[in-house]
Amino acid sequence: QVHLVESGGGQVQAGDSLKLSCEASGITLNRWSVRWLRQYPGEKREEVSCISTSVGSVYYEDDVNGRFTVSRDNAKGTVLLQMNNLKPEDTAVYYCAAVRSCHNTELIYVGQGTQVTIST
Repeated sequence: QVHLVESGGGQVQAGDSLKLSCEASGITLNRWSVRWLRQYPGEKREEVSCISTSVGSVYYEDDVNGRFTVSRDNAKGTVLLQMNNLKPEDTAVYYCAAVRSCHNTELIYVGQGTQVTIST
């Protein structure tokens, strides 16, 4: 059985930083592209960032480009999302998902999410 677990969420003030981590059991996350998404209350999940396998190509949604950095810790088999200069509009539930490709919208495995709350 496959499980993805996000961690690192919390409540911080605007301008602060958080680092989210995504780890998996049942699959080797290094062999998957990993997408980070977020969901505002009452809305659909939207992509935040994606990191591909081996080549490590990365993609960012415009609102977070320059503030968020996605990376892999290959030794731990995790995917990280470093979020800097956080804004109140970044408040959402953040999910990681294993995908076949960053160009493929299908989410194969998705975690339960972690809440990120940014206060002014």
